[in-house]
Amino acid sequence: MVTREKIASVSLKIAEQEGYDAITMAAVARSLGVATSALYNHVRGKKELLMLVQDAVMAQVDTSALELNLDGTISTEEAVIRWAHSYRDVFSRHSPLIAHIATMPVFGTQETIHMYELLVQVLLQGGVTEDRVMDVIVAFESFIFGSAYDVAAPANIFDLPEHVTDAPGLRRALGQRLAPTVVGTQNPYANPPFELGLSALIRGIVLNN
Repeated sequence: MVTREKIASVSLKIAEQEGYDAITMAAVARSLGVATSALYNHVRGKKELLMLVQDAVMAQVDTSALELNLDGTISTEEAVIRWAHSYRDVFSRHSPLIAHIATMPVFGTQETIHMYELLVQVLLQGGVTEDRVMDVIVAFESFIFGSAYDVAAPANIFDLPEHVTDAPGLRRALGQRLAPTVVGTQNPYANPPFELGLSALIRGIVLNN
């Protein structure tokens, strides 16, 4: 029997194996062994398919640290740090979905709404005022999504050819850059700026309340 859960699972599998452009109503129907028309009883089109995928991906984000904070086990700082790390790691594997998330409403995405509700409660408990909490969440997400893209960026993205002589400061800065902290990834330089930015956000927003 076709369900929204099965549609989401199949759509995510297609995305992981073939890319997000391969998610179509016809492709999902083929994978489920049903006629394309059968899907329209559950979803209205590709936009809603992507919404289901978004929710399936969001379900992979580890929110246990947020729950631990709410029951008093760990600090707000530690909870947000763990959540942010998981969020970035998940979306670094699903970076093509980020552009869609920016324009999709959260209505109808149960896992996504659950994550946001936990985060709101953690931030409020940590001292962020209600009138600022959504701005704080968007600030963190903007940074996390950019950091997720950075994980997949080429390690040599800033490299300068020898004939470029009009950027001496940039060349010196590149020469002084710390050695990669992680090997075997597409961009081994991605972690230090993520830790630096996350620490700045935590200090400036969470610990400053």
